[in-house]
Amino acid sequence: MPLKVIGAGFGRTGTMSLKYALEILGLGPCYHMVEVGNNDGHRIRWNEIAFGKKPDWDFMFENYNAVVDWPARHYWQQLAAYYPEAKVILTVRDSEAWFRSFTDTIYSTIHRPLPADAPEENRRHRQTIHKIITEDTFHFKGDDKIHAINVFTENNEKVRKTIAPERLLIYEIAKGWEPLCAFLDVPIPAERVTRFGDAARS
Repeated sequence: MPLKVIGAGFGRTGTMSLKYALEILGLGPCYHMVEVGNNDGHRIRWNEIAFGKKPDWDFMFENYNAVVDWPARHYWQQLAAYYPEAKVILTVRDSEAWFRSFTDTIYSTIHRPLPADAPEENRRHRQTIHKIITEDTFHFKGDDKIHAINVFTENNEKVRKTIAPERLLIYEIAKGWEPLCAFLDVPIPAERVTRFGDAARS
């Protein structure tokens, strides 16, 4: 099934909260980093994509209506072109707060040694994340605050300039349901989830 929503925001801008919200709104399942390990063979397939193999997006997302977070968000521009009817959501956050959260979580995890007996799929997954995030996104300077914030800001500007305004929502998770539901043309749910609205989540 073709994607209906593509998330273009970096991890640690509320992508997990957005995943939950989209699923509550009936636009799930939503693919997020946590889904990589839930799909047989996806660690290997993402590794192949990261190192140049042509992706089969329809296969990768055959059971999903939406994607957010790395590794998928790294390919937001390709995905937006491949699924021209999909709406794009750029999750944003104060850049200083984002950098602190990013270095405390994603960056530190990437650089934590794997156990010597880690399965090959886990090793390939770590290699993928190094390639996509450490190398291709931050050019080996993800812990350099000025550089990382510049990359973060440049990504957001590129999304704004690339995606047509009527197709794009620039969204702060803390704004809650109203702007998200208006953009997606769905009713505000009666259900409330405490994790939604917590921009400190990945």
